Amino acid sequence: MVMAMSHDTTVNAGDIARLVHVGKAAVSNWRRRHEDFPRPIGGTASSPRFSLREVEDWLRRNGKSFEVSLADRVWQRLRASTDDLRLGRLVGSAGALLLSRQGGRSLPEDQPTEPIGTELGDLLTALAAERGAVEAFEFLCRRYLDEHSRRLSVTPVEVTNLLTRLVRPPGGAVFDPACGAGTLLLTGGVRQALGQDSDPDLARIAAVRLLLRGVDATVLAGDSLRQDAFPGTRADAVVCDPPFNERAWGHPELAGDLRWEYGLPPRGEPELAWVQHCLAHVRPGGLVAILMPGAAAGRRPGKRIRGNLLRAGALRAVVTLPDSGPDLWLLRRPEPGERPPSRVLLLVAEDLAEASTACLRQLHDPEADRAVPILELLDDEVDLSPARHQLRHDANAVLDEFTEVAAQLSALALEVPDLTRRNGSGDAPFTTVGELAREGMLTVQHAPARTITGEGDLPMLTAEDLQVGCPPSARAAAEPGQVTVEPGDVVASTSGAARVAGTVAVLGPHLARYRVEADLLDPEFLAGILRSAAQWAPRGSGRVDPRRARLPRLPLDQQRRYGSAFRQLTRMEDAARQASTLAGSLVRLGFGGLAGGQLAPRD
Repeated sequence: MVMAMSHDTTVNAGDIARLVHVGKAAVSNWRRRHEDFPRPIGGTASSPRFSLREVEDWLRRNGKSFEVSLADRVWQRLRASTDDLRLGRLVGSAGALLLSRQGGRSLPEDQPTEPIGTELGDLLTALAAERGAVEAFEFLCRRYLDEHSRRLSVTPVEVTNLLTRLVRPPGGAVFDPACGAGTLLLTGGVRQALGQDSDPDLARIAAVRLLLRGVDATVLAGDSLRQDAFPGTRADAVVCDPPFNERAWGHPELAGDLRWEYGLPPRGEPELAWVQHCLAHVRPGGLVAILMPGAAAGRRPGKRIRGNLLRAGALRAVVTLPDSGPDLWLLRRPEPGERPPSRVLLLVAEDLAEASTACLRQLHDPEADRAVPILELLDDEVDLSPARHQLRHDANAVLDEFTEVAAQLSALALEVPDLTRRNGSGDAPFTTVGELAREGMLTVQHAPARTITGEGDLPMLTAEDLQVGCPPSARAAAEPGQVTVEPGDVVASTSGAARVAGTVAVLGPHLARYRVEADLLDPEFLAGILRSAAQWAPRGSGRVDPRRARLPRLPLDQQRRYGSAFRQLTRMEDAARQASTLAGSLVRLGFGGLAGGQLAPRD
């Protein structure tokens, strides 16, 4: 069903792609190849906006089916009601309206608002009735953050889960002094939340997101370092992803601030000001998890503060997160008279699971052997860079790790299928996946384009999981329209990955389920055909159209032989990927051990 929009509503390329269920690259191709494609009527050269009415007319003329959902109608109406500078304020006002109609707590009246017109108000009410107030507002927040992704930084879900898992107090208050849209405060079932952000619009959005969920939340606007909105308040835990490298953070006027318990932060070390601000707002014995730039662990101007944090026992771990991510600093405010630990964890984490396990172990046993003695660090540099100290532990441990990785690498068997040239006589006729679907040999169901992750108990398979062949790594709550796969179903992505499912899970975005008639079609055979379709996709398209994948019509027994060969190729691909990872670890351990004195060439 197509829903008409107001004549003044505009859309960008991403909006058009969502309407037609294609990628943004396809929209770019249409603009280049079709002279009659609508001209931009607003936006910028890098992010043009088009008249939705003109886009709808063009899509109809070119036979392209599309649908404007109620949620899209609300967003486009909202987007057309104001300019970029006031869009965040309008999103917050829309949330305040939903909150008031839900009968929840209202927001402070002194915060600036944008008027909500009657048409937009009615649409918001209808969306809340369809999806619930929480999901209705989350949809608007996602669109707003996507639209301003270059300006607004959002902490990745996986990192958010890590931080909150480490410091989450049972039923206590959690504080985030740089809360943004409230991402860190929304995770982990927080009951009481305190937040502050320098952007009033984001502070308002964060407050609405929390209050709609029934959280006892107080979120205030203002610069946390210059205008601390919670002086004297000490929460049970603090989480923070502060802005990096802000030189104008208030050094001159804050020189005598009582928060600098461990030393006055140098002008060029604002991150150390954030660390002490967080420690000043957590109770004795409470934990702080804060993301820091890697350079903050070793820059010379900050050595005095780092040394004082170590001596006091406040700094418990510095962990470099995977994929060249930031460092995680885990801190604990010392209790009066408490004896400080003699070791601190310095770790370059291979993955977030290792970071979580190592930090929790360090909190439980501060004298763990894997940690580095603090006395070794209190030199002229007080360099806490994990990479520098990763291999500075027992030589036997280094050798054991090197030997274990080498053994795993040697044990990988690349099973190559026994293939031969096919006899050209009696070739089977070819068909397509789309034709098989029309004949009833399989059914296809696509996952929703958007799914809320990090909440709920359902295992969710992501596109990344499918690509590397790992079990479902995400969690999701039950939602309308979810697609569930069972063992024997084929799962494929728009990028060309395809596998036979081995467990029950819901599908994440960009995935589709192919359920076959088992007495007519072998699932491993189909998965191999879908996997091969990526090789024949047009270059630069970025997407695969599985419906056009060609396959021979073969008897079931022959399909199974082909399916077995496809399965062997997939296993070989997985083994090669694992071998590459292990080889990288082996090289890192070898270079580090040889240079650090823990390893030596065998005589």
